[in-house]
Amino acid sequence: MKPQDVTEHPGEHAIFIIFGLTDYTRTRGPVRELLGALPALVRSLKNRCPDCGISCVMGFGAQAWAGLFPEQPVPRELHEFQEIKGEKHTAVATPGDLFFHLRAKKMDAIIELASYISSDLGDSVRVIDETHGFRYQDSRAIIGFVDGTENPADEALEFAAIGREDPDFTGGSYAMTQKYLHDMEAWQKLPVEEQEKVIGRRKFTDRELTDEEKPGNAHNAVTNIKGPEGRELKIVRANIAFASPAKGEYGTYFIGYAGTFSTTRKMLENMFIGDPPGNSDRLLEYSRAVSGALFFIPSARLLENLAGD
Repeated sequence: MKPQDVTEHPGEHAIFIIFGLTDYTRTRGPVRELLGALPALVRSLKNRCPDCGISCVMGFGAQAWAGLFPEQPVPRELHEFQEIKGEKHTAVATPGDLFFHLRAKKMDAIIELASYISSDLGDSVRVIDETHGFRYQDSRAIIGFVDGTENPADEALEFAAIGREDPDFTGGSYAMTQKYLHDMEAWQKLPVEEQEKVIGRRKFTDRELTDEEKPGNAHNAVTNIKGPEGRELKIVRANIAFASPAKGEYGTYFIGYAGTFSTTRKMLENMFIGDPPGNSDRLLEYSRAVSGALFFIPSARLLENLAGD
């Protein structure tokens, strides 16, 4: 089945919206009406602005899936995200029922789409978080390093989409979202050579450090995991920068799409706990996770079926 746009480029601009639901019975009607209208809304915007690269992904938290679609089976790895607590750092868990990831080359296009979504859902939902992201320089994180370097290329769909192992949900995906705030003052005091050891790559050329140069707790070392047969396991990231300079807030919105959430979970455990324990990601000394939620992203066909139901 055709996936939603989970392998798209992060885009020039992005809006992430997380809604909470309080009454699933009351909300079921507006959500299904939105599911029926959303494809036409996106098509209309694409026709009006064919060069905008508009993309919309919609997902559901575990409680929302069970409450909105009680007649549906449950995806194998869908559950409420549980916090990951290491000796020094914690991947916090925060609430979320409905999730939207909007991308485009022009911010006004996704502002319009976000306004339609919010209007259609109305007072049946409450806003938990809305974050506006932007492309920083040449696709770098706001800390100055190229982001998404480890993304698979030709095999992106293979890693991002659920396969035949969960046949009711083939073509779907799991989206893990986290907001990280960076201590830019402390980060900028680090010499470039030290920053490179934290990330595991050269800052200006993006070349990976050699095994001799790279510390065991470098970011790209702890997030490099392998399966039982030694094959590297990957996720598809669509991370993007966000900022509020007047508040002194500079951050990265992490979103990882994967066909198995266990892969993302293992990466986070390596980052926050360490493997072995204590070897946690050094980047977390300068970046703090302030949110964390897991969502199921149905295939495009399943979204249509849910609207029809």
